[in-house]
Amino acid sequence: MKATGLVLGLFCAFAQSVPDAAVLRVPSRQIRALGLRIWQNECRGSYAGLTSWNRGEEFASLGIGHFIWYPEGRSGPFQESFPMLLDFLERHGAVLPEWLTVATGCPWASREEFLKDFGSERMRRLRRFLSRSVDLQARFLAARLESALPRMLASLPESERRRVRFQFERLAARPEGLYVLVDYVNFKGEGLKPQEAYGGHAWGLLQVLQGMNGAAPGREALHEFADSADFVLTRRVRHSPPERREERWLTGWRRRIGTYRRARA
Repeated sequence: MKATGLVLGLFCAFAQSVPDAAVLRVPSRQIRALGLRIWQNECRGSYAGLTSWNRGEEFASLGIGHFIWYPEGRSGPFQESFPMLLDFLERHGAVLPEWLTVATGCPWASREEFLKDFGSERMRRLRRFLSRSVDLQARFLAARLESALPRMLASLPESERRRVRFQFERLAARPEGLYVLVDYVNFKGEGLKPQEAYGGHAWGLLQVLQGMNGAAPGREALHEFADSADFVLTRRVRHSPPERREERWLTGWRRRIGTYRRARA
C-alpha cells in the first residue's frame, strides 16, 4: 500500500506548524484501553465489525476505528484514513496480507459487492490481520490526536488560540478526557477540511472545542464537551443535503456522545 508524500509526513510535520503548541504524548499504558474502547464504539467490539460497509455510505469502514476506504479510482468529501493506517502499520513492523500491499484502493466497488464477498478468504484474512493489530491501530489513533492540536491552532487567529488550547488541555489532562479526544477526532475528524462542512459549518474536534467556555476539569469538562458535540452534530444534520438523510444517524451519534459523559479512567 503506497501513500502520498503528504500522508507519509502527517505525524511529524504538523507538530511544528505552531511554534508555541506543546506536542501531546498519549501515555503508552493507555493505548490498549483506548483501542478497546474505540473498537466497542465503532464495532460493538465485534470481530465481524472490523470489516463493515454502512448502508447509505460510499466507502468501506475497516478496523477498530472504522477507517474509511474508498473504492479504487473514487474519492469523496470525507478523509480517507485506511491507506494512512496501513502505511503506519507497515512502518511499525506489521506484516500486511499480500493483497493489501499492492492494492491501490478498496477492491469492492459497492456495498453489495462487499457483502457478497464477506465470507471470502481475502475478507477473513483482513479481519484476522485487523484483530491482531489492535494496539498498533490504537497508536495510529493516538498519533492523529497528537498532531491535531498544532494543526487546529495553526488554522485560528491568534486571538482564539489560547482558548481552544486551554479547552483541549483541560480534557487531555485526565485519562477519561484523553479517550474522549481520541475517540471524537477519529469519529468526526479535526474539522479542518473545507469539504467536510455543510453551509460553512464543520463538525470536527475544533468546532466542538470552540463551543466550550468552562474552566473546571473532570466531569464538568466531559459534560460540556458532550453538550458541544451534540450541538455541532445536530447543526450538521440540519444543514446536510436532504438526499443524504443524515437525520437517521443522529440517534446513534448521540448514543456515542453519551459515552463521553460516563467516561471513566
